[in-house]
Amino acid sequence: MNIASRTAVPTNPVFNNRKLRLGTFSTNLEHGCAMTDIEGVLRISWDSSLELAKLANEMEFEALVPVGRWKGFGGKVNFNGRGFECFTWAAAMGVAVPYPAVFSTSHISTIHPLMAAKQAASIDHISGGRFVLNVVTGWNRPEMEMFGVEMADHDTRYDMAAEWIEIVKRLWTAEEPFDHEGTYYRLNQALVSPHPIQQPHPPVMCAGGSPKGLAFSAKYCDIAFILVDMHDPGKTRDQIVELRRVAREEHGNPNLQVWASAYVVVRDTEEEAKRFLHHYVDERGDWEGATGIVNSFGMNAQTLTPDVLDQFKRHFIAGWAGYPLVGTKEQVVDGLEFLVNNVGLDGVVLSWADYRDGMVRFRDEVIPLLKQAGLR
Repeated sequence: MNIASRTAVPTNPVFNNRKLRLGTFSTNLEHGCAMTDIEGVLRISWDSSLELAKLANEMEFEALVPVGRWKGFGGKVNFNGRGFECFTWAAAMGVAVPYPAVFSTSHISTIHPLMAAKQAASIDHISGGRFVLNVVTGWNRPEMEMFGVEMADHDTRYDMAAEWIEIVKRLWTAEEPFDHEGTYYRLNQALVSPHPIQQPHPPVMCAGGSPKGLAFSAKYCDIAFILVDMHDPGKTRDQIVELRRVAREEHGNPNLQVWASAYVVVRDTEEEAKRFLHHYVDERGDWEGATGIVNSFGMNAQTLTPDVLDQFKRHFIAGWAGYPLVGTKEQVVDGLEFLVNNVGLDGVVLSWADYRDGMVRFRDEVIPLLKQAGLR
């Protein structure tokens, strides 16, 4: 039984007909996506997070996507060490801004599926049918250890996620209480009422990039969140084509969207943009913290050459390894157009080293050109 496919849901802007959907990324966390200590980097407070959400709403961004983070990464800035929990953040944003979809990122090992289903249904009502659930399995061992949870191996985590989301979706749709006796979860006479506004259920996203993760997205999700290969975008395009084929032909899921992240630097000239990138990454970046992150992903001197390793670190510092959109306003538009037309993306969530100033400039200079290009 396919449990991912749907028709367009008018309450949720992620299902609008724009060629390019946009969102903000990680505005619930200190530093957002940039591992740097420059002036203007995001310092987390409710007021600062709300200001960015209002800017996104003004530009009619389709998505506000928080990152689920429980512990910082140490280093010079303790990247993402301070921040807001995703479900409560999404509930508040669902009231504060009227247009964007509000996402919540949920680590399956930290929250029971019954609790997640109930919280999600509540936020869907609070937001008027604009909730999206981002399912993640948890890769950062120190975070999972905070919960006293033994981190399972990679494939087992996705097996757990499959059972978890099947339970959540059944809770969103079941009219009568039901029992569940599975490999990882047991429920007795479980029921969620009221159901979410969105039917058959709120959309689900997953950010899995491994074969197991992509298979999960194809079967269970409405949005697959991936990384774009900056050195070989054609490889990503082929991956997207195959992902959609599997979703459509093997799981009856013909409308799978594919999104990715990008970091933005807009200046009057390309040289100025590159100079600012160099300043906040090479001169003021948290290289110690970035080293810890790439090591946690299994990237180290034993598996990668020093030059390649440094490139990975640079992109993590610049914007959590997102796709670089660096240059003039015209170059940024060209980059987004390339991601849509050549790579095949449906949406891009954006980050800036200086969120507020960057978003104001994006609103004033880039959005008009995106509209002229027919992307918005």
